[in-house]
Amino acid sequence: MLKTIRKFFVQALLLYVVLVGCMIVFSFMNSALAVDIEESLRTVPLNDAGEQVTLSIEQLASGQRKFNQSCAQCHLDGGSKTNPDVDLTTQTLANATPPRDSIEGLVNYLMEPTTYDGMQSLAEFHPSKIKAELFPIMKNFTQEDLQVIAGYILAEPKIVGSQWGGGKPKR
Repeated sequence: MLKTIRKFFVQALLLYVVLVGCMIVFSFMNSALAVDIEESLRTVPLNDAGEQVTLSIEQLASGQRKFNQSCAQCHLDGGSKTNPDVDLTTQTLANATPPRDSIEGLVNYLMEPTTYDGMQSLAEFHPSKIKAELFPIMKNFTQEDLQVIAGYILAEPKIVGSQWGGGKPKR
């Protein structure tokens, strides 16, 4: 009986040590991520007036997760499967009407998407808040969710360079 109890406590102690070790490893991974992405790479335009905002590591990671879950199926690596001529590079976003090269510009687009020239609505074809019933994932997105997705889209070209916006052909 004593051997059984001792064996149980030894196993419980080993499990505890493994769990604590995993927590330590994951905390180091998060701090390494913070060191790897400089503040200048996380600073993106907020609006057309020239104001900028620096995304936290958590905001950038959240934007990446949300982008990968909801946008990457059509915009893998910042490209556009539905229209390869219109990618998510900074230059392409800046040349759109209205410009989409700021957090506010991209959020406005996600609220009410329009063609690249701004002349026609794309709400029937592109996920948006205005037609959330067509794209159910949009129902759950808050304004903050849209902002971190936009921030990720604007920061990613600075982080990965020319790989963003072209997908595999540019790699």
